[in-house]
Amino acid sequence: MTWLSSKRFYKKSCEELCGVLVVLVVGIGCRSSVPKVQWETAAVDRGRIVARVTATGTLSALVTVQVGSQVSGRVQQLLVDYNSPVKKGDLIAKIDPQLFQATLEQARANFAAAEGTLLKAKVQADQAENDFKRQANLSERKLIAPADYDVAKSNLAAAKAQIAVNLGNLQQAKAALNQARVNLAYTNIISPTDGVVISRSVDVGQTVAASLQAPTLFVIAEDLRKMQVDTSVAEADVGKLTSGMESTFVVDAYPGERFRGKVRQIRNAAQTVQNVVTYDAVIDVDNSELKLRPGMTANVNFVFANRDSVLRVPNAALRFRPTPEALAIVQGEPRRGGGDSSAAGAGASEPRPAGSRTGPKAGGSGKSDEQPDRKSVWVLAQGVPNQVRIKVGASDGSKTEVLEGPLAEGDFVIVDSTVTGVTSKPGLPGMPAAPPSGRGGPPRPF
Repeated sequence: MTWLSSKRFYKKSCEELCGVLVVLVVGIGCRSSVPKVQWETAAVDRGRIVARVTATGTLSALVTVQVGSQVSGRVQQLLVDYNSPVKKGDLIAKIDPQLFQATLEQARANFAAAEGTLLKAKVQADQAENDFKRQANLSERKLIAPADYDVAKSNLAAAKAQIAVNLGNLQQAKAALNQARVNLAYTNIISPTDGVVISRSVDVGQTVAASLQAPTLFVIAEDLRKMQVDTSVAEADVGKLTSGMESTFVVDAYPGERFRGKVRQIRNAAQTVQNVVTYDAVIDVDNSELKLRPGMTANVNFVFANRDSVLRVPNAALRFRPTPEALAIVQGEPRRGGGDSSAAGAGASEPRPAGSRTGPKAGGSGKSDEQPDRKSVWVLAQGVPNQVRIKVGASDGSKTEVLEGPLAEGDFVIVDSTVTGVTSKPGLPGMPAAPPSGRGGPPRPF
């Protein structure tokens, strides 16, 4: 063999070897880039479902009384302080009574003067009546002029009218005297109920003014052994609550302790704050140990459904909808890498839910079914997802009760999916992207 023929043979062998390598690389690339779908599933099981409504509220006494002052003056004495127990009728503070005592003495003097004036008017009236009788006798015998008779008659009428006027003045003086006594009595601040002083707003020597409204001196809680929680329940949850429903709550002061209460009433007065509508659900609480204090913030739980040994499905399965790419791959129509997913998914056939003619499109907007209690889930059977419709009940936030439907304990429902192996550039299914322009093939050895 000549040197030229040996060189041609070696060159031909190298070209054949490069072609084999190219075929192997392309085959491996095609095999590794075949799209696959990985389904994440969860088992349908049986267990307990506890449905709750949560809300926040504030603790307060059942009856809270604000004790004020009916009269203005300087605080002369304080007989109670914060947390002081009081009884109904106890003297808890005193306003300086000197001005009111002076007013009372003046009212008494005015009353006495009015009594004297009335007595004088009665005497004058008696005198006028006697004069009238004498003038009447003389007039019958024609011994006096008619004018003298008329004067005597007028004097009697005026004396009787003066008695009426003085009687009115006496009643006014009596009323002023009574008012002075009442104002003097108001200088003694009396507890209107049994309870505990939870707030004090004045100090000794401070002047209070009651000209426009009664100033608040003390706040008395009637009985701290019985308290209430005023909760703000959202309008979406208020329909789940009823009077007499049991509830539990915790406070920051005792994070490891759970307190119990009962719903007394759900008030119809709505409260709107920043376009959020809430309603006040009042909870009665037993505070025999006096651990709870007015003003504490309570985090309340209302249990409106408590069911044992029910069929449960994860809430993630109710929210899951497979993408059109995943369904196309499962049905043997893999996506073209990087192509228009909306155009490719338009012709892909999709499985229909069991027991219904049509179902929501995969990867759609996720709109709710016709009935609020009807939901769709995807069940993985032998590696193939099937859509089924179920009727749901109560939910605890992570799992939901299944009332009706083809689901059974031990079925696997899909909660998530991942598509792997999709090429990043357009090309045939399962084929790698074309090499960049300017390099039309594998590098040659020569």
